Amino acid sequence: MTKTISTPIQLIYAGGTFGSYGRPLAPLSAEVFLPTLQQLLADPNNAVNLLPIAWLNNTLIKDSSQLTPSDFVHFYKLLLSAYEQGSRRFVLITGTDTLSYLGAFLAEAFAGSDICVVVTGSMRPLLDSEVLHSYAIDAQSDAWSNLKDALKLAAAGESGVKIAFGGESWPAQTVQKIHSHDFMAFTGHLRAAYPANSYIKTLPDTRRQYWLDDQQDIIDDIQARAEQACVHALYCLPNATDVLNSQLRALLSQPPCGIILLGFGAGNVPYSADLAEALQLAYEKGHMVICASQCPFGGVSDNYAAGSWQYDYQVIAGGRLTIPAIYARLLWLLLRYDSPARRRQRWLNNVNQTGTRIKKR
Repeated sequence: MTKTISTPIQLIYAGGTFGSYGRPLAPLSAEVFLPTLQQLLADPNNAVNLLPIAWLNNTLIKDSSQLTPSDFVHFYKLLLSAYEQGSRRFVLITGTDTLSYLGAFLAEAFAGSDICVVVTGSMRPLLDSEVLHSYAIDAQSDAWSNLKDALKLAAAGESGVKIAFGGESWPAQTVQKIHSHDFMAFTGHLRAAYPANSYIKTLPDTRRQYWLDDQQDIIDDIQARAEQACVHALYCLPNATDVLNSQLRALLSQPPCGIILLGFGAGNVPYSADLAEALQLAYEKGHMVICASQCPFGGVSDNYAAGSWQYDYQVIAGGRLTIPAIYARLLWLLLRYDSPARRRQRWLNNVNQTGTRIKKR
């Protein structure tokens, strides 16, 4: 049974397949889609019509494949403002292309709070495009069931950022898209550590205000840094090592950024003295290089000499974190902290909390 809540669930519409309609499919404007969705939610035949729902005005509605770091900050600020005004429970509807990235970023940004955010979307539009003279729910769509699940999860009010999709829900940092068309497009797991383990069931007023004051102190800096922040991905392929070396060295002249090194298997990366030197130079110039696996599951380890060598040159192991989670953490650290040393220190502190940090040999 859904827990009764005293404050409304704030529903945010940010675009994506969920709100698309017509032939060819195109997203409806908020002015058209939101009143339609509101009417459907109020229908007494719907299981969620008794839940108190409010609408949080959002001016950023776009295809999720077009989202940028500044857009991620927009949603962070939107949620932060509503949270500061007393709202705690939110459902965010967005597109599936970057749904896991946005969810993981919000999980990092709101770590240590008692906010409840559920992110969802759909692989098929909510509205039936075959019905031309009115807006009706497409009975074959996954959108309505995903939204109902997300609203019920938000009504329960458990602190943290979660993703609800395909009848399941997971901590946002564990989620990744694994299918481009199927309704079961996402997967995740419940063995989450930081930031999921940092959320507080209920923050006392004084602690919540302290948390909010800390966020407000840095909000302008975060907004400004988002204009320049960048996370790169270098994908290992069966090429000569000078290919990867040249790709990495091309980034050395740029301002300190995040670099995800996508290794083979458990994080194996082809060795060369030049590449090792480039990795050391990247560290000295303030870049953070994180090793991840191209495999969707399992993460990285130092069991193989083919992978362990890089950790002697300041590469940080991504552990079991997904690529979206690594991107999100790197981006948040670039926005939140003003020096490479502080970013690196914070990453290592967070990874230590997961118990998956690879120890340097």
